[in-house]
Amino acid sequence: MPAAWVTGDEVYGSDGGLWRWLESRQRPYVLAVRANQYVWTGPRQSTVAVLAKSLPKRAWYEVTIAAGSKGPRRYAWAWVRINNDLGPQWQRWLLVRRSLDDPEDLAYYIAAGPRRTTLRRLAKTAGARWAVEGGFETGKQEVGLADYEVRSWTGWYRHVTLSLFAQAILAAVRKLADGAPKKSQTVVGN
Repeated sequence: MPAAWVTGDEVYGSDGGLWRWLESRQRPYVLAVRANQYVWTGPRQSTVAVLAKSLPKRAWYEVTIAAGSKGPRRYAWAWVRINNDLGPQWQRWLLVRRSLDDPEDLAYYIAAGPRRTTLRRLAKTAGARWAVEGGFETGKQEVGLADYEVRSWTGWYRHVTLSLFAQAILAAVRKLADGAPKKSQTVVGN
């Protein structure tokens, strides 16, 4: 089943071959990149950090991307079109996330997708990676996902499959233990 969007950290974002492969298959993506990643904007080449610092105040929009353990995950986001050779229907952007508490805390992403894509969609896609990483961390801590000593692909595959199955069962049991969502009751007086 093809993914609606592909997302990943700086390891994947620094791989230009991956960008081109996804674009050749018209798979939209949001991949984190390092501050020293070079991009082209028109005839000018610069790092994403330099480009982000040159963005005017009006380029930044506050977007809530998800509920977090300490409340809504809210950041300032900006985007700018970059090195576009993807045809009339697709676009590539630099997406920048800025902390609302610390304006110097920036994260950078290269994104590509249909031209009609919104900033909110890109921001939510970038934030979706955190849930996946949280799931891997939980799997490592609770069901031994990273605790294998195998010498073959088959052994590794069996270990990972059983660990993820155990994690799925724990998630289902937790959901059942929480019970059905409580409905608010309205009391009508006589």
